[in-house]
Amino acid sequence: MSSHLLSVDSLSRDYVEHLMQLAGRMEPFAQRRKVTRVLEGAVLGNLFFEASTRTRISFHAAFSRLGGSVCDTTGFTFSSMAKGESLYDTSRVMGGYVDAVVLRHPDQGAVAEFAEATRVPVINGGDGPGEHPSQALLDLYTIEKEFARLGKRLEGAHFLLTGDLKHGRTVHSLIKLLSLFGPLRITLVSPPGLEMPRHLIDLVTSRGHRVEQRESLANDFGDLDVIYTTRIQKERFTDEMSETFAGISQDFIVDRAFLDQRCSPTTIVMHPLPRDSRPGANDLNVDLNGDPRLAIFRQADNGIPMRMAIFANLLQVEEYIERDAQDVRWFVPPTFGVDDRTL
Repeated sequence: MSSHLLSVDSLSRDYVEHLMQLAGRMEPFAQRRKVTRVLEGAVLGNLFFEASTRTRISFHAAFSRLGGSVCDTTGFTFSSMAKGESLYDTSRVMGGYVDAVVLRHPDQGAVAEFAEATRVPVINGGDGPGEHPSQALLDLYTIEKEFARLGKRLEGAHFLLTGDLKHGRTVHSLIKLLSLFGPLRITLVSPPGLEMPRHLIDLVTSRGHRVEQRESLANDFGDLDVIYTTRIQKERFTDEMSETFAGISQDFIVDRAFLDQRCSPTTIVMHPLPRDSRPGANDLNVDLNGDPRLAIFRQADNGIPMRMAIFANLLQVEEYIERDAQDVRWFVPPTFGVDDRTL
């Protein structure tokens, strides 16, 4: 493991399992029961040159809950890159200002290029259609927690990945991460032209997993353990693609009827968010809100302990986390959302 987190490719199974255990130690702090100041004095540079809400604020909150402070910048317009500054120059300058960097960039490979110029830890917060390694880690952490609650095991589990599998960097990272475990059964369903890249399918099958591609959700998925659905990422479409996908079939929508009629009562539903809740958006349906099978908000919550674990590991403060832990002194609600259930 290097001093950066740029791709799932750099992660071993042992390292991933260590991060899962470390994230478990972060739960009291993420759930606002305890406070730690282990990163007091440290500064994070949160550089987001592409739109983000959850990832940016999640990293910000995770670093803050470890006691650090955060400097944010969003978009090219208000950065020196708008003046022609190179990634190398930006990286070297930021390395002199902050102790860690989270970078999101619209170009695949840009985060790795940025990391080459600095010795402070760099975390890939998403590079175009490339990867999103911290999202994959929090997704796996969510799966492990949900399986533990349901008495299931990861080995032999059946996963359905559906939606925009071509441009979805979250599913690119997740399928590679899942391939370190198993053996698993993975079913891929996407609109024509938005299929999972072939090299990723070949990688997963070479590691002994069963991968099946289907053309629609009009099948029985009674043995399904996890549905991971993604938004159609129209912002990455060319003009020609936009015309082609102007009217995607409703056959790719995951809703309550699909779960009730075609899936198991213990199937959990995940989504990296944001989901497009507008009518006709071909995304995860809002009629599942309040359903205990819908894990998307628990999934989002899990971003805090996992990203705290990543910071603690990269900044080498794991052994100090609990030393100065204190109880919180402010009001914390028993659940964070009005529809949240105690499971």
